[in-house]
Amino acid sequence: MAHILIVEDEDNIAVALEFLLARAGHSHKRLATGAGALDEIRGNRPDLVLLDIMLPDISGYQIIQALRADPGLQDVRVLMMTARGSVVERKKGLALGADGFIAKPFELAELRAEMSRLLGAA
Repeated sequence: MAHILIVEDEDNIAVALEFLLARAGHSHKRLATGAGALDEIRGNRPDLVLLDIMLPDISGYQIIQALRADPGLQDVRVLMMTARGSVVERKKGLALGADGFIAKPFELAELRAEMSRLLGAA
């Protein structure tokens, strides 16, 4: 069982993610803003972070940059999620150090496959 942190401001997406994670037997926590994400990751070392790019306060890009700049957090796996799933967004996310990238709305099967790939690689 993995511990997964969801950083997502849209309630309907967060609820769907929480349902999926609970059904898969994973423990999880959700943050609706990016503000406390780094402290949460530092304090609880999740096995995977589901990180939305478009957050109300700080962008997912800023969070992944800060994560990868911290030697103690470089190995935390991050799956970035965005409603604007363009090639440019994907390239930027991966260039900044994301381990995976998924466009919203996503198929649950696609999300499950990406999560197993990232958790299996841990």
